[in-house]
Amino acid sequence: MAIELNTSRLVNVDVIVSPVAAARRGFGTLLIGGDSGVLDHYERFRAYTTITGVLVDYSVTDPEYLAAALYFGQSPKPDDLMICGIYPTAQAGFLKCGAVATADQAALLAALNLVTAGAFKITIDASAAAIISTLDFSAATTLSGCAAVIDTGLTGATCSWDGTRFIFTSATTGIDSAIAALDVAGAGTEISTTIKGTTATILYAVAGIVAETPVESITEMADRNGSWYGLMFGVTTPLTDEENLAMALYIEALTPARVFGITETDTNALSALYTSDIAYQMEALAYRRTITSYSANANAISSAFGRAFSVNFNANRSTITLMYKQEPGITVENLTETQALALAGKQCNVFAAYGNDTAIFQTGQMASGAYFDEVHGLDWFADALQNALYNLLYTSTTKIPQTEAGANQLATEAASVCEEAINNGLIAPGTWNADGFGQLERGDYLPDGYYIYMQPMNEQAQALREAREAPVMQIAVKLAGAIHTIDVQVNVNR
Repeated sequence: MAIELNTSRLVNVDVIVSPVAAARRGFGTLLIGGDSGVLDHYERFRAYTTITGVLVDYSVTDPEYLAAALYFGQSPKPDDLMICGIYPTAQAGFLKCGAVATADQAALLAALNLVTAGAFKITIDASAAAIISTLDFSAATTLSGCAAVIDTGLTGATCSWDGTRFIFTSATTGIDSAIAALDVAGAGTEISTTIKGTTATILYAVAGIVAETPVESITEMADRNGSWYGLMFGVTTPLTDEENLAMALYIEALTPARVFGITETDTNALSALYTSDIAYQMEALAYRRTITSYSANANAISSAFGRAFSVNFNANRSTITLMYKQEPGITVENLTETQALALAGKQCNVFAAYGNDTAIFQTGQMASGAYFDEVHGLDWFADALQNALYNLLYTSTTKIPQTEAGANQLATEAASVCEEAINNGLIAPGTWNADGFGQLERGDYLPDGYYIYMQPMNEQAQALREAREAPVMQIAVKLAGAIHTIDVQVNVNR
């Protein structure tokens, strides 16, 4: 073969691929904290996109399901839901054996039926390993029956079959409660491998935990997965006022931003003179990230979340106000004017009947009086802005210079997010009625609905320049707001 020169000596081509931009955070996922015991303290949470998926794990009487049904019952429907466990009592350590496929379960049962002297070694809590033997499975007709045979041979633990795997659970609770992977007994017919209980075949073995407060459970959840935005509880035992207040304080301080919803079921809340209800207490503390709603249905706030979280911020004119919305599945409240005013005074929402045969959710406000749609929208805006500026720095194949040209790139990226907010209806043209900055003064009209100002580079302090910090970007945005009430004057002349 003749020797030839590579053309790259003359024309060299390098393909430079920019990094894939970081995805934005979602603002349409509700987290329901529940205590029905479906989720163990290791798994902690599951995600769902339909009520059908929830029904696979929960019964129709579980509070988590009841809350989820209201959430997915909205029109239009939200897309995403998460359910997590909360653990108000100490939990036991456990061992989950490997899963057995449905197609293989009959063969497993047949194999165990041949065993009349089954044995394995197990370590429970801090005790020495114990040998369980003489297990006779010949009469078992189901894998649950096989679990019952194992259970009778255990002391200090139980064994069960959950439809997919064998589960060993310690009889104690707390951090010293534990079940280790099974081992070979050295006698009888070894079954630790057969039931997938060895170190190589188990799903996981987890120590127990002490009782957690709701805040501790949600903190652990937030550490595991931060994709949720809204939070409510669907529980068999309602949270106390103290627990709700602690939760609201936590959510208020949490980063990234989230919101917390509570249903007020105390009928005394309908009186303006009553000040012990949770709605009054939240309003008194002016929590901006907690929303309360009065209803006889303890999960009513889930319906409001479902409607709010159906918003697609990428769509045109998609932002909404919760005022005037419907709550499918929630019984309407027939209120007197006095009762309605009492709830309004506590910034407590309600699905109320009106005299024209309609019912509406009113007024869509947080405990502080801020409107939910504005809190929701501004949280989206802040995240979109942060994400856009980060991606500009992250995906640029060359540096963003510390010059006016570099500052213009930052401002242009911020403007693109502002344009998105105009498109979805969050911001709109209007008069600026606050203190100004840059060239913006109080009373100026914002024709675009926003104004962006960055200090000129030549005015930046040298220390900041040497630290490679951009000048502070200041953005004024005019919220589009929403019309909730109308006054009409009719002048009649004869």
